[in-house]
Amino acid sequence: MSRIPLSYLYKTIIPVMLGTAIYAFGLQYFLLPNKLMEGGLTGIAVLLNYALGWKLSITTLVLNIPLFIIGLRILGRVPMIMTIVGTLSLSLFLFVFEKAITAGWLEPFNAEQDFILAALYAGVTLGSGLGIVFRFGGTTGGVDIAARIINRSKGWSMGQIILGFDVIIIAISLMYIPKEKVLYTLVTVFIAAKLIDFIQEGAYAAKAFTIISEKAEEIAERITIELERGVTLIPAVGAYSKAERKMIYCVVSRSEIRTLRLIVKSIDPRAFIVINDVHDVLGEGFKEEA
Repeated sequence: MSRIPLSYLYKTIIPVMLGTAIYAFGLQYFLLPNKLMEGGLTGIAVLLNYALGWKLSITTLVLNIPLFIIGLRILGRVPMIMTIVGTLSLSLFLFVFEKAITAGWLEPFNAEQDFILAALYAGVTLGSGLGIVFRFGGTTGGVDIAARIINRSKGWSMGQIILGFDVIIIAISLMYIPKEKVLYTLVTVFIAAKLIDFIQEGAYAAKAFTIISEKAEEIAERITIELERGVTLIPAVGAYSKAERKMIYCVVSRSEIRTLRLIVKSIDPRAFIVINDVHDVLGEGFKEEA
């Protein structure tokens, strides 16, 4: 078997471990002390912790073993290696924070009355941790494996898939914890899902302009000179009028949106403009892929 390049180690495995560390911290520091819930397989482990006192680090690992076998067949070898790395790393950091809390080195955040604060911070840490893990191709096992499979086959966002699974598991938890805690948990799950999508899609957001105009070449020249952005001219034909036009496609940063609109309107006030959100723009003038 070929050796794993050192660059792969620090660009992939280390970020996945960082993500699991943040996730484990959120579970041990914010979630468990305030008796809040979590979704997915981790949610089942949390329930077992509340009901039977089982350690989260051990239960999470044991529950994931059957899913490793299923995931290996469906996801393939490389994704499952990252899943195993993520799951083992999660169990390791859960164990580390368990010991730190038990030894008194780390005092967990106990909200006592202000549970909304605990729910907000739990959502931020859990969502940030999972978002980093997913962004670098890893999972923490459990529902994450199912979410990745559905994401590949259906194209649904992983945040939405996990949110759906979480709602089901949290609904079951009503039999074990007060409904007030479940409502606070929904806040945590919602924030976590949004952060997962935000980190997964990329913190950098730009705008893609599609412009149809009789003066496309003049507009394109102005964009190239004034904004120093690349422009693509695409031949287009109106379905009804059969008139031939040139369509402009251009991606700009958010700070350049107003300038580009003014350029277009100053040349052709009747130009047809469509503006779309885009994420993770790679290339000259934007981010360079590592």
